[in-house]
Amino acid sequence: MATRREFIKKGMLASAAASALISAKADRGSSTIEQGPMVISTWNFGKEANDAAMSVLLKNGSALDAVETGVRVPEGDPKVDSVGYGGLPDRDGHVTLDACIMDHNGQCGSVAFLEHIMHPISVARKVMEKTPHVMLVGEGALKFALDQGFKKEDLLTADAEKAWKEWLKKSEYKPVINFENHDTIGMLAKDMNGNLSGACTTSGLAYKMHGRIGDSPIIGAALFVDNEIGCATATGHGEYVIKNVGGFLIVELMRQGLSPQKACEKAIARIVKKTKNYMDIQVGFLAMNKKGETGAFSIHKGFVYALHNGNENKLFDAGYYVK
Repeated sequence: MATRREFIKKGMLASAAASALISAKADRGSSTIEQGPMVISTWNFGKEANDAAMSVLLKNGSALDAVETGVRVPEGDPKVDSVGYGGLPDRDGHVTLDACIMDHNGQCGSVAFLEHIMHPISVARKVMEKTPHVMLVGEGALKFALDQGFKKEDLLTADAEKAWKEWLKKSEYKPVINFENHDTIGMLAKDMNGNLSGACTTSGLAYKMHGRIGDSPIIGAALFVDNEIGCATATGHGEYVIKNVGGFLIVELMRQGLSPQKACEKAIARIVKKTKNYMDIQVGFLAMNKKGETGAFSIHKGFVYALHNGNENKLFDAGYYVK
């Protein structure tokens, strides 16, 4: 006859075995959910960017390669006046670019106040891979880019120059909500292996003060990736994203158990609570967790995003705070 101690021991072993089995089933379930690539990105131009990113993922490429490839599309499009080539200049007529990138290992790179280089996201990746630093800015970032073989170019297009000269007549600095002269492309991707990466790139607020840097090159603000939990990116008025460390906040909320959607909503609510003039600004967030669940939310109506699940690539209207 078994003793009480032996009975308890057997019970504990059985419980442990059951727990292990449940855990194994849960892991298999999660990995099933995580199979298949996904890409989500901000604004209308995210749809074309998603196509480029997904073409990488469907060939079993990494999420890092995908987000770089994807955001290079609007960076090189002269018709997009808020990212890269074609971006509207600052009030002194300079096109200055900001970008950051982050991979599933937590490695990241960033450039800010960079001139004359069409693809700042690729320079940011070089900063991540070729230097011991995270961020390079201004003339130092330009010198590094040229040393890495990037081509120096004039990024002020005829259309952007015309718009700037028209603006100079009154020189009024009044960013318009949802008018894409201040809108970043932020992109998040999950690859075939379930790994996450993100990228963010912009020419910043049109007619900004020379030297102004927004949230787009700042890891933890415009972008944050934690491969165990999820990732998030931002768009809109960067100063308010910086003040609330938006990307990091959303990932930490997901770590606490919130869905990507609820995490985005809570981050927007925090900005609203702390910002007296929130009716005059727009901020939007996107998030994705390891399961491939996504979320999107903004202060005001009008924020749209593109989602590609490997089969179809569609635009969606994000939820918003101000009704």
